[in-house]
Amino acid sequence: MKQRDIYLVNLNPIKGSEQAGVRPVVIVSGNTMNEKLEICIVCPISSKEKKYASCVPIKKSKSNGLSSNSEIISFQVRTVSKERFGKKLGKITEEQLEQVFSGLSDVLRY
Repeated sequence: MKQRDIYLVNLNPIKGSEQAGVRPVVIVSGNTMNEKLEICIVCPISSKEKKYASCVPIKKSKSNGLSSNSEIISFQVRTVSKERFGKKLGKITEEQLEQVFSGLSDVLRY
């Protein structure tokens, strides 16, 4: 499991307005953490594009393995156990990762 990888992850159970279900997520934690710990920091991906300022649009492609155009929801960042991970779908680009980091920075700052 590497930074930028997209996996299907079971996010249930949830509380309140958290993203639910088995859905794609992108790993945003660094590779040292991903190798050494049994958890990863992820941002969920949704096919319902809301176009919030901190979200990153992502077009479906062979390299990311998504079945529809989607967006990375940076303000729903969470830490999950590797036990929740299923199939690897693909990965995002370095540019998209930088956009996620920018969105996270905005969310944490304001």
